Amino acid sequence: PVSKAMELLPLGAVVIIATPGTDATGTLGEMRVQKTYQVLNKTDIALLIVDSTTGMTDFDRSILAKIKEKNIAYLVVYNKSDLAQKEDICEDNAISVSAVTRKNIHELKERIAQIVPKNMAEYPIISDKVNNGDIVVMVIPIDKAAPKGRIILPQQNTLRELLDSGCRVMVCRESELKDTLSALKEKPKYVITDSQVFGKIADVVPKEICLTSFSILFARHKGNIFPLVKGVAALDNLKDNDTVLISEGCTHHRQCGDIGTVKLPNWIRKYTGKNIRFEFTSGTEFPYDLSQYAMIIHCGGCMLNEREMKYRIKCAEDADIPITNYGMVIAQVSGILNRSLEIFPEIQNLLL
Repeated sequence: PVSKAMELLPLGAVVIIATPGTDATGTLGEMRVQKTYQVLNKTDIALLIVDSTTGMTDFDRSILAKIKEKNIAYLVVYNKSDLAQKEDICEDNAISVSAVTRKNIHELKERIAQIVPKNMAEYPIISDKVNNGDIVVMVIPIDKAAPKGRIILPQQNTLRELLDSGCRVMVCRESELKDTLSALKEKPKYVITDSQVFGKIADVVPKEICLTSFSILFARHKGNIFPLVKGVAALDNLKDNDTVLISEGCTHHRQCGDIGTVKLPNWIRKYTGKNIRFEFTSGTEFPYDLSQYAMIIHCGGCMLNEREMKYRIKCAEDADIPITNYGMVIAQVSGILNRSLEIFPEIQNLLL
């Protein structure tokens, strides 16, 4: 599939994914169909493009049935209307267009922008846990893995949500946290940190200040923190030669000391004392067959939408494989999992 990012108001930032054609036969055709169905697992709004000269085919109907089954907001777009003998639209959520004459192209954009996906943004990142005027400290390590000249998406999004909520936000590196806390006249309500420095930060932040991580905030934001909290307990049941899948939702150039492929495996081996095997996936990769894994550890999923993250977690649950995320694991091996979940007492109760 080919994807392109753009701004589509009033929806905001969107990623448009064009799936492969589905008219080929044999092995190539099967691969195209498989890719099309895969894309549905991450789709919030589906556009089913139908050739007006031929009308809706059996395959179009099967795709539409899948879209409806998954409760995806959709629009059927009948293209090539300039060549059609007559317009035969049989869906309420449909529009007839022509890419040649530009008929209804503007109207198509308007219709897309008006579609609101069901259950979108069910949970905020943190806005429901703060009040206007609260002080929040964000700890952002700047190491070799940090992107040049900017901060990563979960940090950006959390900062914006805090600002929109009227919070006063202090941002520092882990090395400046102690001085930052000392300089504040008021005690911050929260300290939010990158998970990989959880252990260091926990020693600096007083117990009366609530401490959590971006990864844990995003676990709830994606609507899936409950199974992830339960899944972290699988660390204590790992045995020698078990295989653990570590999966990231984005692709990036691996640096020395990469958290997913280097730090996490080392921390887990040290915590369990076992000879654990690890496999790694990134980006759109996610195995169909999960039966070989003792557990799955996923990133925070900041580059994946809620639908995609829920799909991956559902795959793990269907295969009866425990799944958790980076933040939960790092908090557990650092001995502060319970503390890191204080911001969500309703979820913290799962550990009791």
